[in-house]
Amino acid sequence: MSHAADDTAQPPLFGPGSQFHELFDDPRWAFAMVRATVLEAAHPQIGAALIDNSTFVTHPWRRLRNTFLSLQRMFGADDEVRAKEAARLNRLHTRLKGRAASDRPYDAMDPGVRAWVVATLFESAVTMCRLSGRPLSPSAVERLYDEFRAYHAAFGDETGQLPLTLAEFWPYYDRMVEEELENTEAMRIILYKLFDHLPAPPLLSGLPTLWALGRAVVGPALGAITVAALPESFRRRAGLPELLGAGALMQGAYVTVDLARFLPEGWLRAQNIADLLALSPSSDDPRARTVTALHERMRRAGALLRLITPMSFQPAPEAPSSGQRSAEEFFRDVLDQTGDGYLTWPDLAAMARELCGRLDLDEPAETRLYDAFADWWRELQTALDADGDGRVSAEEYAAAAPSLAGPALIRTAEVLFDAADKDGDQRIDEAEYRALFRTAFHRDTTGEATDGTTVYTRGAFVRDFLSFMSGRRLSTPYDPLLAES
Repeated sequence: MSHAADDTAQPPLFGPGSQFHELFDDPRWAFAMVRATVLEAAHPQIGAALIDNSTFVTHPWRRLRNTFLSLQRMFGADDEVRAKEAARLNRLHTRLKGRAASDRPYDAMDPGVRAWVVATLFESAVTMCRLSGRPLSPSAVERLYDEFRAYHAAFGDETGQLPLTLAEFWPYYDRMVEEELENTEAMRIILYKLFDHLPAPPLLSGLPTLWALGRAVVGPALGAITVAALPESFRRRAGLPELLGAGALMQGAYVTVDLARFLPEGWLRAQNIADLLALSPSSDDPRARTVTALHERMRRAGALLRLITPMSFQPAPEAPSSGQRSAEEFFRDVLDQTGDGYLTWPDLAAMARELCGRLDLDEPAETRLYDAFADWWRELQTALDADGDGRVSAEEYAAAAPSLAGPALIRTAEVLFDAADKDGDQRIDEAEYRALFRTAFHRDTTGEATDGTTVYTRGAFVRDFLSFMSGRRLSTPYDPLLAES
């Protein structure tokens, strides 16, 4: 009886044994995710939402890590975790609506838009296998499509937006490429600006020479590979230039990356790579000590490169001895989360979104934090928006920066403390601190509880938050949270 059951048993849609789980640690996903993101950004509604709300230009590594964690939760075996993540993403998307510069409306909850996002992930996964010379079998493609349909259904979207069968999917995909996709500003930024100006991940911060040298080579190559991998009909219609030899470069890159499967098991685990990309030298992760030691060696190598190469690299600015940023640096590094040169509500919403994700807040706590940031935005508009255009320029901010420390900012700090204080004991212990900052527990900002343990008191927390947000003071915990890429 058990053998018969085993013969007819269906493979799981999520978790170990699923087709997606087999591909999750595949290094080819690096190319596939970039390709899928470009196809998403070419959709007018998604492109407009990215331009207005996304931090993908200024904080690409943070966004990459968040996307990875979300996929991990959605495709994992735990149904409760998947339902919670789907609800969180629905709340996030509900807040992303508006009008593009062309006055065309966009809504991240549009069922057709959400279906297209899933479609690009599925099709790019299939394409990455084909381009690397190891295409999935027809049955594996069917399994993978069923899994992505289940992923789409987990959001509660109406059926029919994503075709029911794989045979129906390909005409749908071709129609979307031919009729819906455009050469959007967001797509052009990803292809031609993001790669050329990609900031260093925290792991390589402080090593401008090595990073600039690598980016000068890899950036244009990655752009050419991505363009060459896009559907040919769309490339022609969008007028995307394909460099001579880009097709061969693209094919070789996919094949070369696929060879990484022969490395020892565990070397290329997606979780480990994502953790390393986000690792800060101030973290209490044991790997941070190794990274810190490597930094000094790499710094010396960078100094040598500056001597022997004709290229000129702009060194990273050193932190001032006072521990303060200039108003211009604070505006660029912290306030302007979307990188459009202005402080607007989407910038503060991006801060709230990152904090909510770090703390894994439920809906009531998330709403309280968003409301606190919204109150702060209204206060900032009143104090700083001199010309009344609904946004704050760097000049307007610099002229009235002390106004940042108003009652609404204090309230925001209080709400953030309550959100981080999971057990409600009016103090943040080491575990709660690590959940928010992912760095070591800094004793210089803490007090002592009656039982002798070291804690972070409400007063100290609020003072530090205000000092960072209004005093422009460099902060070991807050810089990785809100300033680093």
